[in-house]
Amino acid sequence: MTRDLGWTTTELDEHECWKLLRAEEVGRLAVSIANRPDIFPINYVVDHGTVVFKTAEGTKLAAALLGAAVAFEVDGESDGEAWSVVIKGRATEIENIYESLAAVDLPLYPWHVGPKLRFVRVVPDEVTGRRFRIADRRAEHSGETPPRHSAPD
Repeated sequence: MTRDLGWTTTELDEHECWKLLRAEEVGRLAVSIANRPDIFPINYVVDHGTVVFKTAEGTKLAAALLGAAVAFEVDGESDGEAWSVVIKGRATEIENIYESLAAVDLPLYPWHVGPKLRFVRVVPDEVTGRRFRIADRRAEHSGETPPRHSAPD
């Protein structure tokens, strides 16, 4: 059940979270590497109540599989509203031959052209989401175009 949290923020039920996740293809995977947080953009697909992505050997794969937990986040906006869905759970490599063969057929299209031969599944322990109205930046600045902040030198 979707729940209104006031101030134009609505908590999304799990069904709505999965619906939003199915409509996107890029998210962010958060991991801990040597007790330091890191985050990676990934192309993904929803598969049987989990999130699956392809990756190559390296930091992302090692951190996802060796760490105790991962977080996965996707957000979007349209029609003056924004939303965010977060999955907290664990990552497992798809190694079973039947699951591997099924994973090859998933519609996964990584942006990076390098070979990505490993499939990883994020198995959720918790799925949460929120939707909120986007603030009117112009109203916040008395009709002026809000200033853009530049990156530090």
